[in-house]
Amino acid sequence: MIEYFMQIVTQKIESAFRSEVIRYLINGVLATAIHFGILTFNLEVLHMQSAAVANMLAAVFGISASFLGSRYFVFKKHNELLSRQAIAFFVLYVLIACIHGIVLLFWTDIYQLDYRFGFLIAAILQAILSYFGNKYLVFKE
Repeated sequence: MIEYFMQIVTQKIESAFRSEVIRYLINGVLATAIHFGILTFNLEVLHMQSAAVANMLAAVFGISASFLGSRYFVFKKHNELLSRQAIAFFVLYVLIACIHGIVLLFWTDIYQLDYRFGFLIAAILQAILSYFGNKYLVFKE
């Protein structure tokens, strides 16, 4: 009987985790699309000379979209004050945006490689850091 109960509890936890990860991926794809779209606009339309600067500006929009999606769609924890979560989220994302910018600085500005591949590398690193940072620091239960 205890084993059956533990099996059901384990299945529920695994299902909830999978659901959260799927929501996180959807939110991340949308926020990344916003970030990349604005980065591309900055470089291709505004002709900004530095991919790192263009990326940092674009990151503001991607970060904002990510916060709203994380709070209301992914983690759904509204018990904490919006201001506390927003501050923690933005501190985390400023650090992640700096890492993202450094990747593009080296990849594109210094090594003169295609910014799209540098963006992809930085986005993968960002996804890993942001999931665990959000889950355990910002939207913790």
